[in-house]
Amino acid sequence: MSKKVAVIMGSDSDFPVVKAAVEKLKSFGVPYEVHVMSAHRTPDAAADFSKNAAANGFGVIIAAAGKAAHLGGVLAAHTILPVIGIPIKSTALDGMDALLATVQMPPGIPVATVGIDAAANAAILAVQMLALSDPELAEALQQMKDDMAAGVMKKDAALQEKVKAL
Repeated sequence: MSKKVAVIMGSDSDFPVVKAAVEKLKSFGVPYEVHVMSAHRTPDAAADFSKNAAANGFGVIIAAAGKAAHLGGVLAAHTILPVIGIPIKSTALDGMDALLATVQMPPGIPVATVGIDAAANAAILAVQMLALSDPELAEALQQMKDDMAAGVMKKDAALQEKVKAL
């Protein structure tokens, strides 16, 4: 069985975006837990969760946060597990504040960062990390890539038929 993925969000208002990560993890059969923890309002809980994540069966942590977006960094500071940040679009700066806060980490505390609101990509990256030691997940990822390529080829063929009909 694969290690679990922790999906931590700074606020429950982030769930509409984070839901795509949960759905993607579920589609791969990867076990996960979803929690709300704040880098600023519950820093001790976030640090404690991160410190114990590996011992509790997690292999990757996904951290979703908007605005100041320090959650990924706080979690990364307390674990050797990979942390993937999802910057959440806010009303103030359209997510650029969260993107910069998530990606601009000091040396030694990396947070792999996906695009603004790119929760599905965060889940795929987590699955890729777990697939390094799980051949079944690696096969599932390859199938996903093959299906995407087939979908593009099908769309191209349909487009060629439309162009011929002009």
